[in-house]
Amino acid sequence: MAARGHVQDPNDRRLRPIYDYLDNGNNKMAIQQADKLLKKHKDLHCAKVLKAIGLQRTGKQDEAYALAQEVAALEPTDDNSLQALTILYREMHRPELVTKLYEAAVKKVPNSEEYHSHLFMAYARVGEYKKMQQAGMALYKIVPKNPYYFWSVMSLIMQSISAQDENLSKTMFLPLAERMVEKMVKEDKIEAEAEVELYYMILERLEKYKEALDVVRGKLGEKLTSELQSRENKCMAMYKKLCRWPECNALSRRLLLKNSDDWQFYITYFDSVFQLIDESWTPPPEEEHSLEGEVHYTIEQAVKFIEERIAEESKSSRPLRGPYLAKLELIRRLRYRGCNDEYKLGDPEELMFQYFKKFGDKPCCFTDLKVFVDLLPSSQYTKFISQLLAVIPLSAAAEGELALPSDIKALQQHLCVVQLSRLLGIYHAMEKKQKLAVVQELMLRYRHGLEFGKSCLKTELQFSDYYCLLAVHLLLDLWLEGEETAVWQCLTLLEEGLSHSPSNAQFKLLLIRIYCRLGAFEPVAELYSSLDAKHIQHDTIGYLLTRYAEALGHYAAASQSCNFALRFFHSNQKDTSEYIIQAYKYGAFEKIPEFIAFRNRLNSSLHFAQVRTERMLLDLLLEANISTSLEESIKSMSLSPEEDDIPWKDLRDNRDLTVLFNWDPKDRNISEEHKKLSLEEETMWLRIRSLTLRLVSGLPTLSHTIQPKNSEKTAENGVSSKIDTIRSLLQQLEAAVDSGKKFLEQKIQYPVLGPPPTRMAGFFSNGSCQCQTSLFYLVSDIYELDTNGLEDSAEIQERIGNSFKSLVERLTDLFNKCKGDLIEVRDGTLKTHPGLLENLVFFVETISITLWVSSYCDSVLRPFKSNLQKKKKKKKESSLAMPPIFTHFLDYITELQTLTSNVIDHIEGLEIILTALKLEELSLKDTLLLQEEKKFTKTVQGKVQSSYHHSVQEIGELLKKRLDTIKKLKI
Repeated sequence: MAARGHVQDPNDRRLRPIYDYLDNGNNKMAIQQADKLLKKHKDLHCAKVLKAIGLQRTGKQDEAYALAQEVAALEPTDDNSLQALTILYREMHRPELVTKLYEAAVKKVPNSEEYHSHLFMAYARVGEYKKMQQAGMALYKIVPKNPYYFWSVMSLIMQSISAQDENLSKTMFLPLAERMVEKMVKEDKIEAEAEVELYYMILERLEKYKEALDVVRGKLGEKLTSELQSRENKCMAMYKKLCRWPECNALSRRLLLKNSDDWQFYITYFDSVFQLIDESWTPPPEEEHSLEGEVHYTIEQAVKFIEERIAEESKSSRPLRGPYLAKLELIRRLRYRGCNDEYKLGDPEELMFQYFKKFGDKPCCFTDLKVFVDLLPSSQYTKFISQLLAVIPLSAAAEGELALPSDIKALQQHLCVVQLSRLLGIYHAMEKKQKLAVVQELMLRYRHGLEFGKSCLKTELQFSDYYCLLAVHLLLDLWLEGEETAVWQCLTLLEEGLSHSPSNAQFKLLLIRIYCRLGAFEPVAELYSSLDAKHIQHDTIGYLLTRYAEALGHYAAASQSCNFALRFFHSNQKDTSEYIIQAYKYGAFEKIPEFIAFRNRLNSSLHFAQVRTERMLLDLLLEANISTSLEESIKSMSLSPEEDDIPWKDLRDNRDLTVLFNWDPKDRNISEEHKKLSLEEETMWLRIRSLTLRLVSGLPTLSHTIQPKNSEKTAENGVSSKIDTIRSLLQQLEAAVDSGKKFLEQKIQYPVLGPPPTRMAGFFSNGSCQCQTSLFYLVSDIYELDTNGLEDSAEIQERIGNSFKSLVERLTDLFNKCKGDLIEVRDGTLKTHPGLLENLVFFVETISITLWVSSYCDSVLRPFKSNLQKKKKKKKESSLAMPPIFTHFLDYITELQTLTSNVIDHIEGLEIILTALKLEELSLKDTLLLQEEKKFTKTVQGKVQSSYHHSVQEIGELLKKRLDTIKKLKI
């Protein structure tokens, strides 16, 4: 537990047992101990707060809040009570209450440095920047310490960042912050590096680059010492902003003379050289070239400078890659500009060959050369690869056998060449037989390479893992070309690779993608868990899990994965506040805007919005059976059809779509266009899902009210405005569906390991969309019947009756698209049909919405029927005709019941087939399969079979619940 107060406090001894119980998680004993203490000492406020913490942690939030407010109303000033209340409010996620607490404390003890600083930090947690500024100045007046003064200055900068009006930011907040710092500069009171950093930040935001440069180059700049080259980096940034290319060039040249392996300075050096050439810059005749010294302003000088760096590198004790790569970069830039001077630097092919000879045994060699392969003419690719292979020391045990590396260095060199072969498209151009031969060779090399990693720990990767990955990529190519056995071979090799290298994230990520493509989610949950994704990764790679869990019928796993992601997003708000507070405490002011931007980016995350929406739909699907439970569920989620909390304009796609290693050529790889189209598709699908959720949440608001026709009361009680909301949302849904259909007409094909497509195509093609839309139109008609009454509504009744019939027909069509074997055996090979599984999941969702709408219909028709029966009794007329709507509804419910029973029978049939499927007899007909691979093949097929069985079971259980509810709907 946090603070224990001061040793001198006589109450400390009495409170200690309660603190200990809370620290050990024994909350019930803490409550009992607090009650005992309060009987003897009624005015011991801290004991009450500690009791409240115990109540909060045992789920009694209301009691805890009441007790806390009781103490807060007394405006305590003792340390123990204040700190305990702070902890409690933090656990309640009510940081705004902490500010009120310390505002009262500061009024009572106006000269307390501790309470003033606590108040400042409380404002920081809730982002009250103006009050932070005032609190900082109040603190500085009590205790004139520099940090407190600069807290106030930083709060002004935060006001400028958060200001809606940029003009206000630049004319009021920032100039005021600048004047406050200048005052300290004039009085020579600047003490710390953080204060100089803050001054620099203000000038940069005011676009006073000249003044910022003077600060960095002047006496204050001498304080910038914590980061390596901090001063030089800031000067460079200002030179670029001021377009002072001579200084940029001279400074980058000087820094490269110190360290010729710093790539960022090569880029600046080349940028500045070509800027100076374009401007036809010449040095002044008798003066220094620039403030930073000598300037290079011709291609000849640049070429000479790079050659000198390479010559210098040859004398170095440690080989440096920078100078050699700089030469290739310069050639590329000269080519791009159409210059004919590149010959002065040599032939790119030869330079890359020499680079490989020098650095080919380093894993980074491939990524270094990857950037420059476009300098090679395509006609030279094969020759270049042969040239590289010729210098690798490989040896064969006997004539005609595969030549293998004898050490790790040779293995790394060979791996680099294999990766380059894939990148240059050499493997893509091969025939099927050649590709299979290459797969076989790569796996032989992989297994041979395992010998070098026998001493590796489980947490370390095997040296030859990339061979296995490249073999899988080749097999994926064959699968896309229609070779069904290839995908099972992929899984087999990956499972084998994972058994030797259990920490290889690439194996796990590829397995996740391929299992999901085959419709098997069960093994994915365990694989994702073993990745041990941390913090921001729940946003960047979480989509791999949440996209497929519910879509493949694993409802429990879907619920768990959504909870996992949401826990991270919700804790982000609290965690970021703590980072900001730490940044203030330690003077890391430049990090504060970064933390704010990070928080905003996560709050606007596409994945966050998707998970939130899907989680609520899933909860309704699993928990809400009839309209009463639907109403309770919607209330507990605080859902409202009028409210849309998704920041559509600011949505950020934080997915890492390049998390999987890829060696494909540019034309086959994930492009920026793919990313843009994927975001567009995801946003459209999110809009459809969000509108569906809001329409469902609107159903309980249309509660049946017995009012005379055209009664004014319906307008007063808001129900009529509720149906207007439903109709407006329905129009928006129609528009979103139209946009989605137009988008899908483009028939976009993402790369196999690119962004996974949404469920939108299946939603449209299987008829779920038409079913769900017609259901919401039915709601509008039923509401009309409710307000007009039965007497004058023959036309509406007829319309509703037709809607019932067409709805059952559509649902039957949807069921027909679910028929078929989920897994079948063809020529000794397994073939899965994940589309059928997704259709079944859509059927369950659509039948659930049907049930909620039918339940609303039932709530409208029931009172009408009871009124008619009362009239019959009064008039004693047994011949009084019942309106046709009742017959229509009963027929519809009966058909719905029959259809649902048929689907359940179909699912039970699927379960029997899946259980009876004998996988032992299955094997890949290809001769590629070795004996050691067969056990992994059996494991893989077993996992897929088990996953489908699990999916079908969960879908069946949910449908049985729905059937039980449908049976209760007969009026």
